[in-house]
Amino acid sequence: MAQAIARRLLAAAWMSAGLATAQAAPAQDVPAAEASRATAQRHAQWMRTLPFSDRQDFEDAARGLIHREPSLRIQGNRGNVVWDLDSYKAFITQDSAAPATVHPGLWRMAQLNLLDGVYRVTDGIYQVRGYDLSNITFVRGRTGWIVFDVGTSTETAAAAAALIQKHVEPAPIKAVIYSHSHIDHYAGVRGVVDQAAVDAGQVEIIAPEGFFEHAISEGVIAGNAMKRRATYMYGAFLPRGPRHGVGSGLGMTNPLGTVSLIAPTRLVARTGEQLVVDGVEMVMQLTPGTEAPVEMNTYLPQFKAMWMAENTTHTMHNVLSLRGTQVRDARQWAYYINQTLEWFGDKAEVKFQAHHWPVWGQERVQAYLTRQRDLYKYIHDRSVNLMNKGYTGEEIAERIELPPTLRDDWAARATMAR
Repeated sequence: MAQAIARRLLAAAWMSAGLATAQAAPAQDVPAAEASRATAQRHAQWMRTLPFSDRQDFEDAARGLIHREPSLRIQGNRGNVVWDLDSYKAFITQDSAAPATVHPGLWRMAQLNLLDGVYRVTDGIYQVRGYDLSNITFVRGRTGWIVFDVGTSTETAAAAAALIQKHVEPAPIKAVIYSHSHIDHYAGVRGVVDQAAVDAGQVEIIAPEGFFEHAISEGVIAGNAMKRRATYMYGAFLPRGPRHGVGSGLGMTNPLGTVSLIAPTRLVARTGEQLVVDGVEMVMQLTPGTEAPVEMNTYLPQFKAMWMAENTTHTMHNVLSLRGTQVRDARQWAYYINQTLEWFGDKAEVKFQAHHWPVWGQERVQAYLTRQRDLYKYIHDRSVNLMNKGYTGEEIAERIELPPTLRDDWAARATMAR
């Protein structure tokens, strides 16, 4: 009964915040004015100093493409636009140079995030990218699909599932895994499974212990304020164009569709816990207090694949989110990435996660995780060092500069909003 009431409260909070009914921003731009001289000079300086000759991310983001739709515009039942990638593709192309009005690093991320479609990560693991702010991942089990995270809206999740069923393999969904308690990882669940199937024991819903409490805390108690601020943070209502919305780094923006929730049927309580889900062995790693208050990574031994949830992406993550989530503990974050390296670094041959694209090859995976660990540890340690010298928060933010080993790593750059 308590969970049923909480689900209704959660839906009401999202509706009152306007996210379930809003129209997407118009897919056009006003004539672009020239950037100010200071802005143009600053952006030109970044073009000279950042490693734009490094094209590895473009190779990785394009690898494994199975199918891409010629147009990607998803509508809701009332004809409302839920997701419109075409509005970005109208002015951002893979070979277009960044205009003077846009930071070249953000333009680069938009080009990468516009590589949409269904992709093969490795045999048995597939991702649908570009259909939501987050990826929707499908792992082939013994009798059907296991879905890792289900996006932000039922409409985008349903479109992603339809793409898998049509272009990879038609099979029933046997389980859904929520990696953590942020809305873009669980709210699309009713687009891929229904409550009746869960109640009948046909589908498992797996989450880290504490998931439901934190989802309700963020989505109900602070729900209206959180969702309102998220629309500003991601620019969901901005017109698309080089003076307006060009993406948020982590993805393009957040969908404006129907949100949902089905309570977990199984909770993971400890690191090292081993599950067998539809014949697929999983080793779970809980990472509390990192990117979310409750979160978990998963190692899949038969695939030699490491699912990093949202603990590592291809940008530096916010430690304090603009929309008002709990402050992330950078020291704790570094600790758990190091634990991933110690437990699974010599085993994983591919690393994939809930945003962006995978990394292949054991040496590359280890190097990537090492730099991500060092990034958050450095931010923490340098901040504390300057704080103890008497600097204020604003002064510390102005003074922190990454060391050379991290400065030229694209995955350590803060071209995102989250």
